[in-house]
Amino acid sequence: MKTLMLIGYGAMAQEVITRLPDEIALRYIIARPHHHQAILERFKGAVTPIDSLDNNIVPPDLVLECAGHQAVKQYAPTVLERGWTLAIISTGALADTDFEQHLVALTQRHHSQLIPLTGAVAGLDGLRAAKEANITQVTYQSRKSPSSWRNGAAERYVDLSQVTQPTVFFSGSAREAALNFPANANVAATVALCGIGMDATQVQLVVDPNTTHNSHRIDVTGDFGHFYIELNGNPLPSNPKTSMLAALSAVEICRRIAGQQAI
Repeated sequence: MKTLMLIGYGAMAQEVITRLPDEIALRYIIARPHHHQAILERFKGAVTPIDSLDNNIVPPDLVLECAGHQAVKQYAPTVLERGWTLAIISTGALADTDFEQHLVALTQRHHSQLIPLTGAVAGLDGLRAAKEANITQVTYQSRKSPSSWRNGAAERYVDLSQVTQPTVFFSGSAREAALNFPANANVAATVALCGIGMDATQVQLVVDPNTTHNSHRIDVTGDFGHFYIELNGNPLPSNPKTSMLAALSAVEICRRIAGQQAI
């Protein structure tokens, strides 16, 4: 039986919890204090709610982040300093170059492991393979409904209540997208990490009043030729900003850890 520490107790974390493989034992949840009593009652004391990484914690086999950029910045350094394995869904936090380099240095110094999850997209194995030659262009486009962009940075760029047709409201680098849209642009960072980097990867963010999906398109050109991948994912019912596939990618890493498969 492998043990899990979960960072977060929001919509994605709830989806992950309901789908955990039987071979994974959830032992700790890092959550805000007002969630602690509910966690104790839900799991009948089998799961310990915490809000800091003190020295009394039994090392888990996997630490899984499902809580956002700030949680990565707050907890990732300590997790990696302890030599643990950390999987993160909020890959946009790595758009901060100094922070990313700091985490990489910690993994090397403490023999820990940092795993950026694939999240809401597929086909990144082809992008990694293409990088073995010369890639001349990578463009990523995210297309979501107005409700999926609401209550976030997109509202500084476009009036979501007035959109009547598909509208590109941001064009720029993956780094700019990840830093400016932390709740929505983790996929842009993931594509950049697997391909030609944060500054060379071009991103378009689109609001589309005619869709109910969270759509992702990756367009790649290089010495190998050209490919594009398009995925039309369903959002989590409890959080339209998040694709269900992103939560499933977090479940999948748990299954790999449980089966001791190569990661």
